Amino acid sequence: MTAMPTPQDLQSEVGVAADVPTLSVRTVWISDLHLGTPGCQAKALLDFLRDVECETLYLVGDIIDGWQLKRSWYWPQAHNDVVQKLLRKARKGTRVIFIPGNHDEFARKYLAHNFGGVDVMEEAVHVTADGKRLWITHGDLYDGVIQCARWLAIAGDLAYEFTLKVNRWFNHIRAKLGLPYWSLSRYLKHKVKRAVSYINEFENAVAREAKKRGAHGVVCGHIHHAEIREIDGVLYCNDGDWVESLTALVEHFDGRLEIIDRGDQAALPGMLPAPKSQPVPLTLPVPVPAAAQAVAPDTVT
Repeated sequence: MTAMPTPQDLQSEVGVAADVPTLSVRTVWISDLHLGTPGCQAKALLDFLRDVECETLYLVGDIIDGWQLKRSWYWPQAHNDVVQKLLRKARKGTRVIFIPGNHDEFARKYLAHNFGGVDVMEEAVHVTADGKRLWITHGDLYDGVIQCARWLAIAGDLAYEFTLKVNRWFNHIRAKLGLPYWSLSRYLKHKVKRAVSYINEFENAVAREAKKRGAHGVVCGHIHHAEIREIDGVLYCNDGDWVESLTALVEHFDGRLEIIDRGDQAALPGMLPAPKSQPVPLTLPVPVPAAAQAVAPDTVT
C-alpha cells in the first residue's frame, strides 16, 4: 500500500515543478532590478528566472540599489530569494556576468573578480549566434546628468522614489476597485517632453559609442525603457527594468533578439506597452577595430 505524501513532500514537489523552465534561449539580459527597494518586483522576477533557461545570463547593472540601502535598509526574503536563484543558476552551469551600474557602483571595486560563479566586469562584448557583436554596458557612463551633475541625479532618484510610492498607493485603491495596474512614472516618461528628449539623447549617445567601438549593436539598461531598434545603422537594445515594465532581452539559438514582457498587458489608454520584439536588420556591416577586440575578450559566448 502506497504511503500518503506528507505536506513537506507536496511542498517539495511544488517547488520542483515551479523550477521547470518553460523558455529555453541562448542568452538573457536583465537590468535595473533595484533589489533593496520597495519598488522591486521581486516575485515576478523570481517567476521569470524559474521559467527561463539559458547558456549566458547578463546582469546589466542596478541589480542591488546601494543608493536606497544607504538611506534606509530594506531587504525582504523575496529579494534574498532572487539572489539565491541567480547563484543557483551559476552553480548549475549558466554563465552569469554582472556589469555594475550607477546604483550598484560599489561593485566596480571588484572588477575581474568572481563571486559564487558570477563574473564582475565593467563591460562586455557578446557575439550572437548569427555573428553580431554586441557591446554590453549599463549605460550610466553615457548619461550626461549623472556624469556632470551627480547631485541632480540623486535628486531625480528621490523624486522617482516618491513617484513610485504615490503609484503604489494609487494602485492599491485601483486594485480594490478591480482595475488593472497603471504606472504613473511610465506614463510620464512617454508624455513629458523633457523626459522623451532625455531618453532619445541617451539612446543616441550609447549607439554612437557602440559604432565608435566597431560593434554591430549595444545592449544596455539604465533608463527603464525596453526597446529594440536601429539607430544610424547600429542595433540599439534596452532590456528595460523590473520595477515597472518587467522586461528582459533574450537571444534565441538562431541569434534573433526579443523583448520578453512579463508586465501587466491590461494597460490603460495613455500607457504604452513595451515595444514589440522585431529583429532589426542591420544596414551596414561594421568593421571591428583592434581596440574593440581588446574589450573583455573573455566575455564572448
